[in-house]
Amino acid sequence: MSFGTPPPSNEQPEPAPEGGSGGYGYPPGPPVPGYGYPPGPPIGAGGYGYPQTAGPNPYQDPPQQGVPNPYQDPPAAAAAPEAFPEAFPLSGPSSTEPDWEALSERAAKERRRKRMWAWGGAVTVLALLAGGGAFLLVSGYGTEGEDGKPDTTASGSPKPGTSGTGENSALVAGDPTVIRDLSGSSGLRMGEDASVVPLGGRHEVKMRGNSKSYAQAAERVVDTTKSFTVTARLYNLAEKTSRIAVSQGDGESFTFELGGDQVNGKLTWMFRVQTGDKGAAATAVTVAAGPAPKKDRTTLTATYDAEKKTIALYVDGKPAGKAEQVPAIWQGPGPFQLGRARHHGLWSGSWSGSMDRVRVFDTALSDEQVAAYQEGKLDSAVKPSHSWLVS
Repeated sequence: MSFGTPPPSNEQPEPAPEGGSGGYGYPPGPPVPGYGYPPGPPIGAGGYGYPQTAGPNPYQDPPQQGVPNPYQDPPAAAAAPEAFPEAFPLSGPSSTEPDWEALSERAAKERRRKRMWAWGGAVTVLALLAGGGAFLLVSGYGTEGEDGKPDTTASGSPKPGTSGTGENSALVAGDPTVIRDLSGSSGLRMGEDASVVPLGGRHEVKMRGNSKSYAQAAERVVDTTKSFTVTARLYNLAEKTSRIAVSQGDGESFTFELGGDQVNGKLTWMFRVQTGDKGAAATAVTVAAGPAPKKDRTTLTATYDAEKKTIALYVDGKPAGKAEQVPAIWQGPGPFQLGRARHHGLWSGSWSGSMDRVRVFDTALSDEQVAAYQEGKLDSAVKPSHSWLVS
């Protein structure tokens, strides 16, 4: 059949008579359901032009094999998928265009990381150099002995208080209340009325002769069951009463004390040890020697020979008084002290004046060694176990 031509078997209906309910081409009245009236369902089996149920559609060409119908949508399987427009990408910029902002940020991070590594390396090198310089200072290079020559007795490993930045070298770095131990690790903490001040190329500790004028270690420094030597250079401002420069112990009694005591109304140099654990005067043994001059610097050296059981006192490198025999020295509790001593559970003998060059040796120096020490010529093989105020 030809396109747009109704089937030849369908004839046109006759016009509806006048006064009827309408018919073909008559609009005034409602049409009879049938030809061209879509609102309602067909009456019966349908009317003219309405496809029959389960029958063929007369206005539709029968499907032809292999020929598409221009009035019919293509099958769903053959429909092309709808593509998103390029103007609305699903995510991110086009892969063909580099992300310049991300690349710039990555490059900046890399530059910062390299700078941090460079700074870290520089700080490490400076720290190593500073540590090497501090080691040389504490090892004794640049310090002087009693005769102005290099002091070999102050050598040793770096100790607390190493300072090469203008701080007081006699004090522990960062703590101006602790006197630094140049040969050991026992710093001496000062009371409120004790202070370290310059003395030529060295330092000394000044004390005002009261209960707040002292310095003490945190522990016992001298083993009084073995041989030892204690020495200090003293500057005395007192004329009477007991004035103790160095001692040990904070219990009921001192273990030993070195300084001045009043004899016949005058201050006299002495070295005293306690042999009994009760701290009684009857068990104390003293070596005394001559009056203690006022406003003069004097070096006192005390020794204990554990084998010979003898104590001795030296004034400015010379034997003073008479060496005394002792059964033994009582090892009492308590730390090493400067500027006071313990008597009957109380502090006494506060030092008035100053002192420096305080050293402890774990051996009893002989007469010759004490004299050599006074002249700054002590054999370098004889080293102190502790040193304070020697720089």
